[in-house]
Amino acid sequence: MRGAVMYGPGDVRVEEYEEPRIVEPTDAVIRVSAACVCGSDLWPYRGIGIEEAEWPARMGHEYVGIVEDVGRDVTTITPGQFVVGSFWATDNTCEICRAGFQSACVQRQGMSAAQAERLRVPLADGTLIATPDIPSDDLVPNLLAASDVLGTGWFAAVAAEAGPGKTVAVVGDGAVGLLAVLAATQLGAERVIAMSRHESRQRLAREYGATDIVEARGDAGVDAIKELTDGLGAHSVVEAVGTQESMMQAIHATRAGGNVGFVGVTHDVAIPGMDLFWSLVGVRGGPAPVRRFLRGVQWNAESSSRPSPPPSSPARRPSPAARPLQARRPRLRPRRRVRGESSKESPGAYSAVEQSWTTPAARRRGWASRAST
Repeated sequence: MRGAVMYGPGDVRVEEYEEPRIVEPTDAVIRVSAACVCGSDLWPYRGIGIEEAEWPARMGHEYVGIVEDVGRDVTTITPGQFVVGSFWATDNTCEICRAGFQSACVQRQGMSAAQAERLRVPLADGTLIATPDIPSDDLVPNLLAASDVLGTGWFAAVAAEAGPGKTVAVVGDGAVGLLAVLAATQLGAERVIAMSRHESRQRLAREYGATDIVEARGDAGVDAIKELTDGLGAHSVVEAVGTQESMMQAIHATRAGGNVGFVGVTHDVAIPGMDLFWSLVGVRGGPAPVRRFLRGVQWNAESSSRPSPPPSSPARRPSPAARPLQARRPRLRPRRRVRGESSKESPGAYSAVEQSWTTPAARRRGWASRAST
């Protein structure tokens, strides 16, 4: 079997190594249909943050595929099903998982080696979501985005308490930052400010719902956000980079009483205590509990109606801003919330607000899926 292996900074090879097999009765083995490189893979590739790295390292933690084998204790998936996973293997039953923070599951196992022909997935029942049908090839990349960057961007927006009537600023214009723009729009934010210097990403940010673009960084970027918000700062700021500059930019661009949601993998970040103390800003983040946002993904080949939420998620009315979207980076066209449009939903930081997204191809087939927060 072939798979990608990193031997050190700048040294990635495709090699033959042993096929994965069932080790624990809760395992599954899947044939990988699609995998991709994450932004977090670029840090070790560039030689950053590798002090404790062990080489060689098998690569990949974003994946979708077909189940080939399951352990005797696996009950929710069967061979032949198409599944979406996440970068943590979790039981999805412990107290931490039930609170919506599966990335801190008491049994969590970090996923790797997904950039290969086959993959062993521990704790399969709590990690994988199966679709009742095999998606067409054009939908597979969309679902791949749901295995990491969609849920990570969404978690960042939720952690920052994006919601109706609020101004949200997003620091970082990679895949996660762009999908945080999308999530903030869908959560009902009145204004979404994307901080970006790249014209192509600015266009995507606008398409995903950004109302303003700020190219400045550091103190100048903070000043630009303050200028757009009557000197107060944004209610909610997403940090999706992971550097000292981006973290301080996010905190300083947040108004007193606001919140920062950070999901950039931090490298040499140290928040000065007095800066945080006087800011009156809440800070929450870390590795995203993507499984929490996958639990509502379901498919219906005959109807575009949304299925009811799983038992663990209390039913809530979606925000009026929630409209069909596509699940991946290419060409999502969210409906902008109109100023003054009423909403009875105040999603809060971790409430179970249902949101909808579909692809154009899915709509043609009458398929629909839902991301639950």
